[in-house]
Amino acid sequence: MKRSYTDLINIYVKDDRQKLKVFDRNGVYLPKKKIGKNNPKAEQIKTDNQYRVMWNQTVDRALISGVPEGQILEVKQSEIGQKVKASIQKSGRNPALLKSLITTAIYALELLIGKVFKMASQEADKGIETVIKAEPEQTPVKRVKGFVKAESEPVPEMPKKSALASKYPRLMDIYHKLEKQNAAIYEREQQLASVEKELAGAKGIFKAKQRKELQEQVEQLKTQIANMKQYLSSIVQGYGYKNVKAFLAEFKVSKAEYADYQSTVAKWEQQTGNKAESDSLKTRSQRKQQEVNERENNRQSHHYRAERGGR
Repeated sequence: MKRSYTDLINIYVKDDRQKLKVFDRNGVYLPKKKIGKNNPKAEQIKTDNQYRVMWNQTVDRALISGVPEGQILEVKQSEIGQKVKASIQKSGRNPALLKSLITTAIYALELLIGKVFKMASQEADKGIETVIKAEPEQTPVKRVKGFVKAESEPVPEMPKKSALASKYPRLMDIYHKLEKQNAAIYEREQQLASVEKELAGAKGIFKAKQRKELQEQVEQLKTQIANMKQYLSSIVQGYGYKNVKAFLAEFKVSKAEYADYQSTVAKWEQQTGNKAESDSLKTRSQRKQQEVNERENNRQSHHYRAERGGR
């Protein structure tokens, strides 16, 4: 019923960024709870939402790292869903327990992320190429000199990009930003683990100063990591996507359509002896301008929703 009414409301919403969406409770993310006015449990809900956001940010990282969505769902269901259900049946609702369960689930998800990075590092050491190229390689086509098309044969029309294929270069740029930020977070987490290990070994009254310095480093690194995770999730939102999962869904389809377009172009060049024009400087400039316009529109849209919510 909620989905039906949401679809009905969206018919009258012109701007796609203003359209309502129904949260998928069976998906990888955790929903945040709304805090009404004069709610006596406002602080409790606020803290609860912070842990839910931390889980969602970790999900974003897992998806970018390449952890299968099925494994993420398995962690969510086994570490959060099933344990919460068992706890409610046994002793009723316990908000404090939920925080502990989410923290454990986040740790389990971070272990999967760490495995992906370690596997990538091992493959790199073996000399296996793991970096996804920005554009699929075109099959080299030898141009035939003096190619003459028979008058009776119609010249095939040059292939045209689909809407999603046209978006692929821009989506790839966003994807690289996500990968770079995710790798930076992992590197900082490794640094944090190293400092915490050193802190644990700094025992005795003569190492009080060293412990204090190491503890300050730990707190600074934790703050930096938290800010970096928040920025990671906000990257796609700046381009109008609800979350990383929604971005990756469009990115994968766009990548497939772009690869099909490249293959079709290669065949067209072989048939006609012509050379398709690559993206010009003007096209790239237009794409950059489009990105700026999209971010500005999303910023204005967010500001509009904030003002409307304040009223």
